[in-house]
Amino acid sequence: MRYYIFLFITAITFNCFSQNKTITAGEKLIFTASYNMSGLLTNIAQVKMETSEVKTSKSTLLRLKCTATTYKKWDNFFKIRDIYESYVNPKTLTPYLYKRDISEGGYYKFMQYKYNHKSKLVKSIKRKKNKEGGTWDENKSLKIGATTKDLVSTLYHIRNLDIHKASPGDQQNFTVLFDNTETVISIKYIKRETISTKIGKKECYKLAISMNGNNILRGENNNLLWLTADANKVPVYAKFKIPVGNGELKIQSATGLKN
Repeated sequence: MRYYIFLFITAITFNCFSQNKTITAGEKLIFTASYNMSGLLTNIAQVKMETSEVKTSKSTLLRLKCTATTYKKWDNFFKIRDIYESYVNPKTLTPYLYKRDISEGGYYKFMQYKYNHKSKLVKSIKRKKNKEGGTWDENKSLKIGATTKDLVSTLYHIRNLDIHKASPGDQQNFTVLFDNTETVISIKYIKRETISTKIGKKECYKLAISMNGNNILRGENNNLLWLTADANKVPVYAKFKIPVGNGELKIQSATGLKN
């Protein structure tokens, strides 16, 4: 899966709030991820998005944590234990530290970014396993753009934007740092649409997502995201199409919401 499970919830920049009015500590969203296997959509994993407060010696940060875990019956087929987390300013969602620790069917990778926003630099650590079972580290210093964020802080940033001011067809780009490379994500606002979910019938913003110059997300309007059209902008449903197949993400529960 690598980052496909989370990629659909990435970015939109129609009109941006300067302050965080949507995300608070204690929020917990739980999803079921399904994948097309032999022509049938099959539930294979649980995805969680959780927030918590973290106090340091200098400040208080908001921890944004996303996890993906295959259900036990699928572990022997393709076991996934992924953790993505970003530590951000609770008022602006500006990231200071990002960690990604993934284990997927025997594949392992750890990534860490430490941000210096004044110099627009990121100190990166990439850790992988070698053939002998040990690990090796690759350290880099990366120059980034002024608005570049990691994947997780972007997932939450989208919910803090005033999408209600967008018109159908409006499209913007956003830059995400992933695997030490800045990637441009395009987001198009399609329309408002009411759908039925496990947390009730919800009026939603329907968005289409694509990656510029990359074939990971296939086709026009094949990768779609529905956010509740309210003050919380909760992601409740998504459809994605990638080179190795297609799938869906459906919300199961949402607790601890700010609004």
